[in-house]
Amino acid sequence: GVSRSGSDWQEIRIRDVITQTDYPESLTRCKFASIAWHPDGSSFWYNRLPDAGSVPPEDEVRCSRVHWHAIGTPQTDDPLIYHRPDAPALRFSPLLTDDGAYLLLYVSEGTATQNRLYYRPTSSDGDFVRLLDTADANYEPLANNGAVFFLRTDLDAPHGRIIAIDLAHPDRDQWREIVLQTDDTIDFVACVHDELIVVYLHDAQHRIVRYALDGTHIGEIVLPGIGSVVELRGTRAHDELFLTFTSFLAPPTVYRFDFATATLAPVFVPTVPGFDANVYETRQVFYPSKDGTRIPMFLVHRKGLALDGNNPTLLYGYGGFNISLTPAFSVSRLVWIEQGGIYAVANLRGGGEYGEEWHAAGKRERKQNVFDDFIAAGEWLCANGYTRPARLAIEGRSNGGLLVAACLLQRPDLFGAVHCGVPVTDMLRYQRFTAGRFWTVEWGDADVAEEDFRFLHAYSPLHTVRAGVAYPPTLITTADTDDRVVPSHAKKFFAALVYGHAGDNPIVLRVDFKAGHGAGKPTAKVIDEQADIYAFLFDCLGMTM
Repeated sequence: GVSRSGSDWQEIRIRDVITQTDYPESLTRCKFASIAWHPDGSSFWYNRLPDAGSVPPEDEVRCSRVHWHAIGTPQTDDPLIYHRPDAPALRFSPLLTDDGAYLLLYVSEGTATQNRLYYRPTSSDGDFVRLLDTADANYEPLANNGAVFFLRTDLDAPHGRIIAIDLAHPDRDQWREIVLQTDDTIDFVACVHDELIVVYLHDAQHRIVRYALDGTHIGEIVLPGIGSVVELRGTRAHDELFLTFTSFLAPPTVYRFDFATATLAPVFVPTVPGFDANVYETRQVFYPSKDGTRIPMFLVHRKGLALDGNNPTLLYGYGGFNISLTPAFSVSRLVWIEQGGIYAVANLRGGGEYGEEWHAAGKRERKQNVFDDFIAAGEWLCANGYTRPARLAIEGRSNGGLLVAACLLQRPDLFGAVHCGVPVTDMLRYQRFTAGRFWTVEWGDADVAEEDFRFLHAYSPLHTVRAGVAYPPTLITTADTDDRVVPSHAKKFFAALVYGHAGDNPIVLRVDFKAGHGAGKPTAKVIDEQADIYAFLFDCLGMTM
């Protein structure tokens, strides 16, 4: 999938990786596309959107349809496999079972975690069977034994469980529970060596548990420390599993798990020249939010840190869309901690760290909980001697940009610097632009419900800037061709903040050119942007290189 100027629109190209030759065709009108290869490698199924001008303008980013493409033929020859004219908001993502026997459609709407699941035999050109069509929970297909499908679901289990559905007897009273819900949340699952390898979230860090296909507990794969499993690789026939593990202080490292000996060993260990991870440490703390909810937070800093309230601290958060913030490696963050800074990540409500209930506690009319959680993190860091307001910076991007924008307005006294990245700030109109219509399930829609208007207006950054207030130093970053969060959000918020600002602190807008929301940004642009962000934060917090 090729993106131009950071756009979410993709052009799919096809390359023979053995001969390094490209096929002549390209597939357009693809956005968030999925590809399911035919078992013989001659063709694939994919989802795309209608041609521009073929439907009303408001439907050009809806009306998902599945097509079949034969390698070496023009896209105009691709037959339509499936669409739902009666349900233009649904997106159909094709998947193929590992045995090649079934073509599945993962059916979603916007960013809702609830989905539907359709299927038909790969050899058939008949109608798809709507196996699950009520969108009452999340259903993720994992594997199949013939006509028996294994799925991860949060139905009646906000932390997740694994069930088996026999296509011959699909009624709910015939479902079998394979892995029961636990106190930890299932993040993702792979089927390798005829086992279910379940990656759990335990206080926002990963652990791995092995189960037989009948649900028998086999054991745990002990990970190297506090960190995240980036991916699992292997097939049901393999006697080995490859996983990628990372942490705040270790770049993604490939490990091999041998099922015969039940041992985990590194295969590829990347190095970061000039960086000694042994000088630093990662800690996890817990603090109370405004309503007493226990919130986890990771702290990364040099060992022997003095709790004198004088450490420059960068607090990062997101809190939305069921997205979990687990430990992740970033070279640019090393710059921060090498200069004596603390990097803090707060696992706010609205994320998926503790399952669907945690997510729901930070969405729609409960969004203020997310801001309270983040503000409480800053207060805790100051109260416990890690830093003080003048040396506390906050950062967030996209939904996280909304987070820091709202928090700097609600508590301008608490922060010494703010980086507000590609933010959503106009909560009354966001749904009218580009991908905004897909987010209403998360935030609400002021156009359709008076109740939604009231709770959105209460925190909408663009509408809650007060005149005559000394706001903290703020850097707002965006890009001119961001077609996910349009740059008008950043530009209007910048104008409102400058207009209301009563102090001498700098309010800066940085607009990147020929760039999008962030995915696929060239390394040179990433370096330029990070250099500007850190130059701003270093200056505001009185840090020197």
